[in-house]
Amino acid sequence: MAKTKRVLAFDFGASSGRAIIGIFDGDKITLEEVHRFTNDPVDVRGTIYWDVLRLFHEIKQGIIKAKAAGGFDSIGVDTWGVDFGLIDEFGYLLENPVHYRDKRTNGILEEAFKRMPREELYDITGIQFMELNTVFQLLSLKMQRPHLLERADKLLFMPDLFTYMLTGEKVAEYSIATTSQMVDLQTRDWSESILEKFGIPRRLLCEIVPSGTVAAPLSANICEECGVEPVPIISVCGHDTQAALTAIPSTEKDFAFISSGTWSLFGTELDEPIVNEKAIKMNVTNEGGYGNSIGFLKNIIGLWLIQESRRHWNRHGGDYSYADLERLALEAEPFKCFINPDAAEFVPHGNIPERIRMFCKNTGQPVPQSIGQVVRCIYESLAMKYRLTFENLMDCTGKDYPVIHVIGGGTKDTLLCQMTANSCNRKVLAGPVEATVLGNIAVQLLATGEIKSMAKAREIIAHSGGVKAYLPKDTAQWVQAYQRAADIIV
Repeated sequence: MAKTKRVLAFDFGASSGRAIIGIFDGDKITLEEVHRFTNDPVDVRGTIYWDVLRLFHEIKQGIIKAKAAGGFDSIGVDTWGVDFGLIDEFGYLLENPVHYRDKRTNGILEEAFKRMPREELYDITGIQFMELNTVFQLLSLKMQRPHLLERADKLLFMPDLFTYMLTGEKVAEYSIATTSQMVDLQTRDWSESILEKFGIPRRLLCEIVPSGTVAAPLSANICEECGVEPVPIISVCGHDTQAALTAIPSTEKDFAFISSGTWSLFGTELDEPIVNEKAIKMNVTNEGGYGNSIGFLKNIIGLWLIQESRRHWNRHGGDYSYADLERLALEAEPFKCFINPDAAEFVPHGNIPERIRMFCKNTGQPVPQSIGQVVRCIYESLAMKYRLTFENLMDCTGKDYPVIHVIGGGTKDTLLCQMTANSCNRKVLAGPVEATVLGNIAVQLLATGEIKSMAKAREIIAHSGGVKAYLPKDTAQWVQAYQRAADIIV
């Protein structure tokens, strides 16, 4: 019988983080959560920062608790994309990483395209244009705080920054590097022309290593502080989207997926990128993944709209659970109004319900008043956006997908899963909930040879359970409503 392997996965989202042990018995993976903590951005004088030192403290707490729970053989870290820390020549962090929702990149695309035309930038990188992308964050620093870049020696993306704190090694893992919009899709390396035209110093960027590279072991001081052995750190798919993509329990080579959480990432997996007029019009992204695969996907604002609306209502005296909001949405009349979830006004923190009302008013629609009406508007708009994206995806790839896999925390939102099936007129297979963590764990096991191939990893994850099916309902009504919503949601 194969020896049981235990690996420790740290998974950071925009609002929380977890330390989870993956236990692999040769047939299936079971999960044991040992530590959970909040991830609370901090606004200081108008700039939003990640509290990276507290987050690193939580990593050490997770290591200590994982040792007490039975130990582990390796560690991997995944986080959200695009954000970074700057390290000086002496190895010190110059300032806390700035949050991608910070206003420093507002309106920067116009300035960026003066340096490199939109089409040329997309041809090189194949990455969706969003103001929050790393290249635009660096441009804002170049324009507003050039002294900071002058003092910096290395840029480390968030998972690589935590790896550096644990080991002292500075690398750029492939999947997280591609979120920067600075990687050449053809060479799989930094684009010299982008760096030159945006004035980004080449010295800042570390060597890009493949997903699944075995990095240095835990440093001696971390081992002494936490009372553990110097196990290896694995550069897993550091971008949480690509980690989740490795965990899709599909037996088919071609599949469609939605990684559902604060963001919704809708796409498929390809061997080679697609960069053409259809792709740039769709503003779709080609992100690097395990084994040099390509995650061909569209970033859509997802359950952020529900999460931030709930925070607003609860800040003003409410006490609504997500189950309460789903119940109120079901009680509201369907298909009254729609929003474009990706409209710029829905990106920042704040009063999302009022912004939704203004959007509906400005587009000549009925204005949702009650909480249930607002929540129903959000859910139905997301489902309609999914359909639009799905149609564009099939057009770009020339393929049909009979099933949509929904993975991640959003699989617990049964109303959105059912609406996705209804809107797209496809069977939805929802699960696993912990796709990102399972992907993190799978790449660790692949890196150490415990699992021999990605296909085998997905088979093992499928055996590990946790998938629920949703069949389309009321499709004629959804088709009719989509015809009304189509011009609004783009």
